Amino acid sequence: MSKAGSTTGTAITGSGVWHPETVITNAELCDAFNVWVRRENEAHAAEIAAGTFTPLRESTPEFIEKASGIKQRYVADKTGPLDPDRLVPNIPDRSDDQIALQAEWGVHAAQRALAQAGRDGKDVDYVVLGTSNLQRLYPALAIEVLDALGGSGSAFDLALGCSSATMAITLAVEAVQLGKAKCAVAVTPELTTGFLNFRDRDSHFIFGDASVAVVVEPLAAARPGSYEVISTHAMARFSSNIRNNGGYLNRCDPARQFADDKLFYQQGRRVFKDVVPMAARFIAEHLAKAGVAPTEIARFWLHQANSNMNDLIAQRLIGRPPTALEAPLILEEYANTASAGSAIAFSKYNDDLPKGAYGIMASFGAGYSLGSLLLRRL
Repeated sequence: MSKAGSTTGTAITGSGVWHPETVITNAELCDAFNVWVRRENEAHAAEIAAGTFTPLRESTPEFIEKASGIKQRYVADKTGPLDPDRLVPNIPDRSDDQIALQAEWGVHAAQRALAQAGRDGKDVDYVVLGTSNLQRLYPALAIEVLDALGGSGSAFDLALGCSSATMAITLAVEAVQLGKAKCAVAVTPELTTGFLNFRDRDSHFIFGDASVAVVVEPLAAARPGSYEVISTHAMARFSSNIRNNGGYLNRCDPARQFADDKLFYQQGRRVFKDVVPMAARFIAEHLAKAGVAPTEIARFWLHQANSNMNDLIAQRLIGRPPTALEAPLILEEYANTASAGSAIAFSKYNDDLPKGAYGIMASFGAGYSLGSLLLRRL
């Protein structure tokens, strides 16, 4: 238990990450983007000369890495994003008798998490699928994942932007805590490149595709090495600084059906200015309620949107720049995987902590939505 004696009576007993094998480097991305930029500027040469059209700027790998810490990303498809005539992923539709792509990715990650937990798909009795953008509205993808795993029970989808994964885990924790589930899976298949605008210099490099899952069980069933969930915390404050207006009403306004605001867009500088102090306060409040000092946290598994942002948030909490192990980054390899980032960081960077060590998984982003889980190594 924590110093305050609190616990949810649950534990994360397994986690797993899956990603497509296809990689796009910053250099590849910039090459395609810059061809498109030059074409656009040439097409608008007269307007540029007249001062009625602002010339588009090219992108560089150095700009991307300095702005974000990203060097590459895994993607569902690279042929479309690297084609200057298209700049959209090529992802064919599947028939109704085939498993949905996002559900398939969720199953891949869930199977790895279950294997680590020593469980089988038939043990699963609760699935929460949280992702920043759902491939479809219904049937729920979570039900399809539950069915493909061979489990039985209840399942549902949720969308909470960058906090979708931490909220999915939180709801899995609460289901187990209340006795409504014995083996819950929170799964986050993030197919982010489908809603990325590859024609926007400020964001064309941000996202990568990946899937992550965790298994939540009663604390009594947890094996050594699992992570007790001490407590959870959540907060929301409305902001339009990160937005995606895509949805089923798109076709109802043909004039704007394919407008840029139907894809991801943000006011990046405003987000940075708002989120750094907000997230630091939010995490500090969570730790204070649990009776744990920020300096006692061995590992900060933070939302993986921007390396500078993560470092500043951790620094505000512990009073100095964090080491690479205290606040691990996955951005160089995965890029921003939307809500999956903090859970991927947890999955890849938790094996080395000793028994009794505290860690906190935290998300912050679109909404603004924030979520965190205080964990302790068993």
